Amino acid sequence: MSKIDKNATREPARRLDLRGVACPLNWARAKAALALMTSGELLELLVDDPRAPLDIPRAAEAEGHAVLSVKAGGPETPSPGSAGETSTILLEK
Repeated sequence: MSKIDKNATREPARRLDLRGVACPLNWARAKAALALMTSGELLELLVDDPRAPLDIPRAAEAEGHAVLSVKAGGPETPSPGSAGETSTILLEK
């Protein structure tokens, strides 16, 4: 029997495009969005700050949120003023 990833079929309640937003401001915006969400909802973040894939998950876990995935790269087109490769971070409140 194969194991099903229950998070693979769940849609994020909210998506934030934080490309072009540097740390720690990108975490501040994500934290504000999480504050408006209910427990169990998912938040998807698009980030391009090279520190974000490490810093945001650490900060989220420290605040008691679950980090479901961090994926480097993606099909998204870089936004004007972006710092680099886009990463996707999926958090659960």
